[in-house]
Amino acid sequence: MNDFIDRLTSLIDEAMAKQLSSNSDENSPFIDVEDYTKKTGKRFRMTKSQIDAGLTREQAFREYMDKMIEKQ
Repeated sequence: MNDFIDRLTSLIDEAMAKQLSSNSDENSPFIDVEDYTKKTGKRFRMTKSQIDAGLTREQAFREYMDKMIEKQ
C-alpha cells in the first residue's frame, strides 16, 4: 500500500510542477526556438558571450526570453 501512495504522491508532484512551470511561460510570446523561427521568419542566433559561456541553443533561447519578459 505504501508503494501505491508513494507512486501517487510522485505523480501528483510531477503534475503540479509541470503545471506551475507552464504558467511561468504564460507571458512568453514564443514556446521554443522553432516557434520563434516560425512566427518571426528569423533564425534565433546565439550571442558570442552565450557561445563562450558554453550554453546550449535552448539555454541561450531561454535566457533571451527571460530578458524579453523582464523588459515588458
